[in-house]
Amino acid sequence: MTNLNNANLAGELDVDVAIIGAGPAGLTAGYLLTKQGKSVAIIEKDETYVGGISRTVEHEGYRFDIGGHRFFSKSQQVVDLWNEILPDDFIQRPRMSRIYYEGKFYSYPLRAFEALGNLGIWRSTACMVSYLRYKLFPIAEVKSFEDWTTNQFGHKLYSIFFKTYTEKVWGMPCDEMSSDWAAQRIKGLSLWSAVIDGLKRSMGLNKIPNDGQAAKTLLETFRYPRLGPGMMWDAARDKVIAAGGTVIMGHGLEQLASDGENGWRMTATAKDGRKIVVKAKDTISSAPMRELAARLHPLPDTTWNASKLKYRDFLTVALKIRSEDLFPDNWIYIHDDKVQVGRVQNFRSWSPEMVPDEGVACVGLEYFCFENDGLWSSSDDDLIALATEEMEILGLCDPKDVIGGAVVRQEKAYPVYDEDYSANVEAMRDELEEKHPTLHLVGRNGMHRYNNQDHAMMTAMLTTENIIAGERIYDTWCVNEDAEYHEAGNEGAEKAIPARETSDEAAGPAISADQAAALNSLMPVPERIKPKDDRKVA
Repeated sequence: MTNLNNANLAGELDVDVAIIGAGPAGLTAGYLLTKQGKSVAIIEKDETYVGGISRTVEHEGYRFDIGGHRFFSKSQQVVDLWNEILPDDFIQRPRMSRIYYEGKFYSYPLRAFEALGNLGIWRSTACMVSYLRYKLFPIAEVKSFEDWTTNQFGHKLYSIFFKTYTEKVWGMPCDEMSSDWAAQRIKGLSLWSAVIDGLKRSMGLNKIPNDGQAAKTLLETFRYPRLGPGMMWDAARDKVIAAGGTVIMGHGLEQLASDGENGWRMTATAKDGRKIVVKAKDTISSAPMRELAARLHPLPDTTWNASKLKYRDFLTVALKIRSEDLFPDNWIYIHDDKVQVGRVQNFRSWSPEMVPDEGVACVGLEYFCFENDGLWSSSDDDLIALATEEMEILGLCDPKDVIGGAVVRQEKAYPVYDEDYSANVEAMRDELEEKHPTLHLVGRNGMHRYNNQDHAMMTAMLTTENIIAGERIYDTWCVNEDAEYHEAGNEGAEKAIPARETSDEAAGPAISADQAAALNSLMPVPERIKPKDDRKVA
């Protein structure tokens, strides 16, 4: 049982599978592989925390969720794994998120009557005229986020409720962002559906909870680890170690060299220069695709493509404020351009146990930035002062009540969907799959796809199945970036993927009809697969 954290470590490890990154994807793979009797070694460059962006940071007894993580999945297999790893520490929490714009709160997703009422008669009329104009005469060639969202909602509503926030998040104009982003993240929202919903509400006809069959809406409650999402991944790490796996903290990938038929030779380095070499038949990488390509030996032909991939970083400024509570929301989206903050989280609304003092509220102001730009490079004291000032501008607290703060920086939080990202990812993927069938890409940054936590886990689950089978029986790229982003329907509603079914020894493993059906619940419609019909299923 080995947890090599700041240990005097040298030499070589020889394992079945090397794993780069101890986030949700990497730890899921490590846990499932050790259950199958495989030896694994996981390297993680953070010296303290596992979980990646799903970690929980602690400061003076206060705990911060980096980005906000609701534990909801339509995949029963994911739900079962969460319950297996953390069986006794989930709590049920009310779900509430709103949009803040020009001093008023708007429900999220938008409720048409409420939104139009808050905007006033003239702007409401302009919004509806704009909506009808683009429904009658839509933009024919949809290339960008702006094009897609304008067609869906009209240019006026787009400019009010999508443009400012989206450009804060991504640091680029909406007309330069791929329309893929909008199609994946807000694909189920419709202004017309919101109007119909508002009419039903006004007549008392829409009191039945959403069953996932109607227009998308958000869950009213969700499950959450009582001490934050990092609790899940701390437990997963401990289970990997208990099963004989190795977790090497504070070591980043220096080089991943192909060793021909013998597999891989991975060199990881600590800040003080200590190195460890891990030899493995298979390697799983959740490292950012751009970084992996630069550290592969020999360098892939598509290194240039990968070097063009971009990432958006962000930082959380957590403020402790003398108040029992400030607002009931889990978080608030800030669409106001008078401030730089993009979202404000209320950590007590995630879990009361994350905030130890009953008379103190703890909120996290999230700023989206690029690594080493002005915001990222600002001192913690300056960032705390900025956050305090912006809370006053928004009217959310009195600066005199702020009694302390902390800053958490998160690099490469979001893979950027610019106009070239898809072609660059596809080129890298094709080359690696052809030349290196024992190198497996998983997770958000490993695949440069905006996966939620459960989808990142599913890519690791299917990769584990592929490694056990000795071939790629599952196409992990078919896992949808966000099959149900707005969390509609019931948790675990989709059938779990059954245990692998095998044919005779010559034919090897096959994908059954049931497996294909279960996979399809996680895939976008154009990419849905069929069971392999060229193999006999036992």
